[in-house]
Amino acid sequence: MKVYFLTLGCRVNQYETDALRRMFLDRGHELAKEPKDADCCVVNTCSVTGEADRKSRQMLRKMARLNPGTIVVAAGCSAETTDGKIAADIVAGTKERLTIVDRAEKLFAERRELTHEQDHVRPAVSQKDVYHDFGSVLSPEGCRAFMKIEDGCDSFCTYCIIPFARGRVASRSPESCIKEARYLAESGFKEIIVSGIHLCSYGKDRGEDIMSLARLLKEIDDTEGLERLRLGSLEPISMTDEFIDALADLKHICPSFHLSLQSGSDTVLKRMNRHYDSKGYASRAERLRSRFPDMSLTTDIIVGFPGETGEEFEETMRFAEEMKFSRIHVFPYSLREGTKAASMEQVAHEVKRQRESRLLSLASDLSERFAAGMVGRQEAVLVEKTEGNKAFGYTANYVRSQIEFADKTGLPSSGDIVKGTVTGTSGAELVLKNGL
Repeated sequence: MKVYFLTLGCRVNQYETDALRRMFLDRGHELAKEPKDADCCVVNTCSVTGEADRKSRQMLRKMARLNPGTIVVAAGCSAETTDGKIAADIVAGTKERLTIVDRAEKLFAERRELTHEQDHVRPAVSQKDVYHDFGSVLSPEGCRAFMKIEDGCDSFCTYCIIPFARGRVASRSPESCIKEARYLAESGFKEIIVSGIHLCSYGKDRGEDIMSLARLLKEIDDTEGLERLRLGSLEPISMTDEFIDALADLKHICPSFHLSLQSGSDTVLKRMNRHYDSKGYASRAERLRSRFPDMSLTTDIIVGFPGETGEEFEETMRFAEEMKFSRIHVFPYSLREGTKAASMEQVAHEVKRQRESRLLSLASDLSERFAAGMVGRQEAVLVEKTEGNKAFGYTANYVRSQIEFADKTGLPSSGDIVKGTVTGTSGAELVLKNGL
């Protein structure tokens, strides 16, 4: 078969698409560049918001419209959470991804007429889930490698469908994680990004605490050839002093931490069922900065959460400024059926957009301020691409950078780490000169 892949949503989804791609290739199938050329189209869907769910359904219908003869596969979160009809020939939610190749091959061999429609019943959330290990996964593009070590979430925030889409926390075995880290380093990747749906819960399903993640990171940190170890999203409630100290002891840890916030208002956090307050969050950020003085702190914030008043939003604005975030991912609240927040009092669309615009403006200003504070420093940049006599990439604390060379003869390649001095900024991007 010729197989086309379309990925929606998060980095974990992209990782799983990379795994599925490898599984098809290992069975002798080929990749299609366009849906119209494919015998099978795999859409890895997203369900994190109502809008993401709508787009997932739209993309499934589009695949069938572009190529009525293709086998349409609905994979991932939206496929897991949908009740009723799905515009696909194969539905394989988050628990059935490993069956996709076998099912597609069987359907392709039968050569029967395709309906592009399946009835689906949303499964109940189990009390315990098993980690589905794809083995070592190599991304076909990029110079940084993502490594998934955990799936699922037990938090049940009132706005979030993910525990229903991916189930309870399920952790990958340390042995499998370490094996993949070695494979990635041997494949030439200098940076590994350790990720999961709820990364700080790694080991929880085995009765372990946050130090289980710390011990695994120590093993990965010792991987020969690794130069950077970066972490995915972290939860403030899990960031104990002991864990932060263990991070500081790692040789290759990147001083860039994504500490999920969602709101700077304590009353909104309570309605979200987030289990921490702004004071606790600030305490964890302060502890991190005491061990990583040059670190960048990034976060997610939802504006217009149900019932959010003007004063609650102003609390978020003030807290964001106080935290001096280097980057904020801003999301206007999107109603998701099946969550508790869907039945709460909704904020008007135009109010959400106004608040989004204000917070985005502050976020841009904070990013520029953080970049300006790095002028004069010596930094190392992991190169992603080159244009003319410039290389582009990211510093260890994850600031987008351009580094200028005297001529093209000394230009590095993608995946190289080069050093330079920060001479200025272009917005929130650093400008460096090669050489120390």
